[in-house]
Amino acid sequence: MILSLSKDTIKVSQEQDVVFLKNRVKEVAVRIKMGLVNQTRLLTAASELVRNMMRYGGGGSCLIEVVSSGRNNGVRLTFTDKGPGIPDIASAMKDGFSTGKSLGLGLPGTKRLVNEFDIKSKVGEGTTVTIVKWANG
Repeated sequence: MILSLSKDTIKVSQEQDVVFLKNRVKEVAVRIKMGLVNQTRLLTAASELVRNMMRYGGGGSCLIEVVSSGRNNGVRLTFTDKGPGIPDIASAMKDGFSTGKSLGLGLPGTKRLVNEFDIKSKVGEGTTVTIVKWANG
């Protein structure tokens, strides 16, 4: 069972919000004594997801939570936008798939960087991506 120990929601609508969000994620990771390699993985994943949210969803919000499962603490990030949604999640999760002019490494690459990854999207309503990175894992 995963317990949420603290919550903070950051609205992201402009470039300085992206910087603020990344700084807050770093602060939370340091606070739970996450190692540098896992911090880097978490921040890389968060950067990719917030860029997607800005590029494709027109901004949105990120819920930052410190979570606990047994003796392990982690950071759960939930990115939510009200953009056009992803019509084919299975394709979007394949390496090389891109609707923009990117390399298409975003979502599958992000999934590989974290311990837990969940994506839900409805066309015309938006997308929610939730990731968890454990301090010891």
